Formats: sequence, C-alpha cells, structure tokens
Amino acid sequence: MQIVSVNVGLPREVIWKGRAVSTGIFKQPVVGPVAVLAEHLAGDGQADLRVHGGPDKAVYAYPLEHYAYWQALVPPELLGPGALGENLTTTGLLESAVRMGDCFRAGTAVLMAVQPRRPCFKLGIRLNDERMLKQFQEARRCGIYFRVVQTGVLQAGDALDLVERSPHGVTIQDVADCHYLPQKDFAKIERILALPFLPPSWREGFERMLAAPKG
Repeated sequence: MQIVSVNVGLPREVIWKGRAVSTGIFKQPVVGPVAVLAEHLAGDGQADLRVHGGPDKAVYAYPLEHYAYWQALVPPELLGPGALGENLTTTGLLESAVRMGDCFRAGTAVLMAVQPRRPCFKLGIRLNDERMLKQFQEARRCGIYFRVVQTGVLQAGDALDLVERSPHGVTIQDVADCHYLPQKDFAKIERILALPFLPPSWREGFERMLAAPKG
C-alpha cells in the first residue's frame, strides 16, 4: 500500500449555477513533505466546517484503482490526482479490505480509518457535472476518511503500513453499503452502532434506520 500523490487546497470562491459558492474541493498535488496536523494536512482547508473537516474527517484518501471507473464519466483533463477531492491518492487501500478502526503509518504519522465519504454537491462543481453526486453514491467507490492518531509528516511515495488491525470486523464498504443500498442489513447496522469511535452523524443515521418501521 502506498501514497501516490498528496493533494491540498485552501477554500476558494467559484460561481456555480449563478451563485457564489466557497469550496475547498480543488485539491492539487504537492511535492515534498507535508505536515499532518490534528485535523488536516498543512496547506489544506475546508469551506463549510459544519459538514467538512474536523477530527473525524482530517485526511481523505481515495484509491487510484477507482480512477479507471471514472474515466468513462469524467473528461480526462479533469481527472488527475486530487480530482475526487482527496488528500491522498493511494494504491492498495480499498474500502472493502480496510476495517473501521484500522490504523496505518503514513510517513511518521499514524491515521485511523473511521468512515466512508458521503459526498455533497461540491463534487459536481469540481468535475463540472451536477450529476456527479448521484453517480458517486451509486458507484460504491467512496474513499476513506481518517482520524489522526499521531501527527507527523508524509509525502508521495511513502508506504501505508497497517500498524494496528481493528478488532471490529466491519469494513468501510460495509458502512457505505448499509447507508446507500436499498436492502438494509440490520444485523450489520447493529454491529456498526457498536463501534466506539463511530462518528456522531453516522450513529444518528443508523439509529433512525433501526427505529423506523420495518415493512
């Protein structure tokens, strides 16, 4: 497992569908070491901190393996490292294999996988296609958000080494599928809710699912 590209970007204002929108989704590759801070990478930022950023969304990784899928949907000039808004473009780090709570060493930092991504409309701004939100949800290629366990420094080319395997047998893909797929696996949702580090927004959503009438 490896970091192919490190991508950062600060919020900027763009015009989308006739109105000004502030967004930090325009990430660009950087060369050399990048500091991993408690809630973000150095030089990176988010515009709307109500739904972006924070300790449970400190670093977002997206597998390079998924880029082949997007080649049929996104113009090639828009599809480079960071195109999906990710901080780390990676190889070998797939959602179906990474457990919730797995910890990885990246350079001198340690990162814990804590949730899949739920995209917002700003992905459509980045790729100039308002259909991207729906397409991303349907693609089942969500990427992984990490919490910073240990601050440090990382850079492109660094290995991603698993240093602590989560005892919880729930993958990032399991969480995304339980949220998006129409047929709900309620036993798996109960296992997800048992995770002590599950971010509050996911906990609230899955609790509502379990409480809803079953028909």
